[in-house]
Amino acid sequence: MEINTERLKLLPCTEELMTSVTYELRPHIKMHLQDLLIDSSLLGWGPWLIIEKKSDQIIGDIGFKGKPTLNNTVEIGYAVVPVAQNNGFATEVAQAIVDWAFTHDDVDMVIAECLEDNIASIKVLKKLGMTVVGVEKQMLKWQLHKHV
Repeated sequence: MEINTERLKLLPCTEELMTSVTYELRPHIKMHLQDLLIDSSLLGWGPWLIIEKKSDQIIGDIGFKGKPTLNNTVEIGYAVVPVAQNNGFATEVAQAIVDWAFTHDDVDMVIAECLEDNIASIKVLKKLGMTVVGVEKQMLKWQLHKHV
């Protein structure tokens, strides 16, 4: 399983992949790998590594916070290493992962959240066409509906 964009490649995090690359196993990745051992249907619905094709370097991760809910909703999150920021990579991979999610019949909406002062993420989410639907504890809540 792989998602390709013009400049980037996305690979879903698996135990096999993570033992063959150098990338920080942050808590959300560790938790996903443990959950994946119990439920293989989670593959794709957790973090994906972002790899710049030109350099073949891992420049961050993006993904979902679990499988689609009963309301056909998934939540995305992402992080790009500082040296690779301000190149449009986050927007490129966020669009790709949202497009991938919307190819599934059980996904009708993608949600996200970011801090009110996270200008970079606000720009990314706006470029995706997401709209702010609320604010909770300084976190902007965003959503995007599938176009049918």
